[in-house]
Amino acid sequence: MSPREIVLDAALAAPLAKTAAQHKYDHGHCVVLSGGVGRGGAARLAARAALRVGAGLVTLAPPPAALIENAAQLTAVMLRKVADGPALAGWLAADGRITALVVGPGLGTGARETDLVAAALTAGRPLVLDADALTLIAGDDALRGAVPETAVLTPHGGEFRRLWPDIAVEGADAAARAAAEIGATVLLKGAETWIASPGGEVAVHRATGDRAAPWLATAGAGDVLSGLIGGALSRGMAPMAAAALGTALHAACGRAAGPGLIAEDLPDALPAVLRDLGL
Repeated sequence: MSPREIVLDAALAAPLAKTAAQHKYDHGHCVVLSGGVGRGGAARLAARAALRVGAGLVTLAPPPAALIENAAQLTAVMLRKVADGPALAGWLAADGRITALVVGPGLGTGARETDLVAAALTAGRPLVLDADALTLIAGDDALRGAVPETAVLTPHGGEFRRLWPDIAVEGADAAARAAAEIGATVLLKGAETWIASPGGEVAVHRATGDRAAPWLATAGAGDVLSGLIGGALSRGMAPMAAAALGTALHAACGRAAGPGLIAEDLPDALPAVLRDLGL
C-alpha cells in the first residue's frame, strides 16, 4: 500500500470542531501520568497540549510527593495524586468519563512506573506511549505483550532501535513492520514522520522544504506531540487519525512560532493555527 501524504487542512482538522450545544465532557477527559519530584515538566507540556487541542478536561497524575510542585505550575489542567498502579487502576475503573491516557513523558522507569504502565495498558482506554513508557516496554516482554490496538507509540530513532533492533530505521517499511509486530499504531518521528497502523495503513508527514519546522529540534517538543495526540484520542479520534492530525498540527505550530521556539511556545501557537483552519 502506498503511503498517504498527510497535509494539514480543514478536512483533517474537522474532528476538532466544537458546537455551542456541547459541554466539556462531550470532548473527553485526558489523563497524563507524571513522574516524581523535579520530573514533571515533560508531562505538564503534554497536558497543556492536550487541553489546547480541545480535550474537555485534562488531569495530570503525579505521585503524592510531587502534587504541590505541579500545582504551582498549572491552572486549567487539573491534578490528582496517583501513588501506584493499583491506585491508577482503581481510578480508571471508577471513572468511565476518562477517555484517553498519555503515558511516558518524564515518567521514570522504576517499580512504580512499571506498575503504572501495566495498569494503563490494560485499562481499556486509547493511549499514547512515549519516552520512558517505551523504554519500559522495550525491556519487559509482559508489558510489550499487553500493548493494545488502541495505543499510539511515538518513538524517535533511538527508541525505535531499542524496541525493534532487527528493523532498520528507514521510513515506511520500518513503521509498517513495527506496527504489525506490536499490534498498535506506530509513529516514527523525524522531519519525515512515518505513521503505520497494525492493519497495514501507512502515512507520511513531510516537514521539509517550505513546510520545514527545524525549530522543533528542542527539548520537550516531542512531549507536546504526545499531548496533541492524546487530546485528539480523548475526543474520540481513531489512533491513526489522531496521530496524523497531531503530527501535522505539531509541525504547523513549529512553523508559526519560528526561530527561538521553546517547547512551551507550541501549545500557545495552536489557537492561531486552528483559527486559520476555520475552527
